[in-house]
Amino acid sequence: MSLRILKCPKCASYALDATCNCGGVRVQVNPPKYSPEDKYASYRRKFKEMQKEN
Repeated sequence: MSLRILKCPKCASYALDATCNCGGVRVQVNPPKYSPEDKYASYRRKFKEMQKEN
């Protein structure tokens, strides 16, 4: 299990597991483009802080 999100090219589903339910193999997707008006940045920072505590 990886910590990055993976996407199945066959059925376009997203998950953390490398194998898909459709029988395909999920691959890493490109990171989102940087935006100064990032509306999800606060959630990412909270998630990283939670990971550091564990």
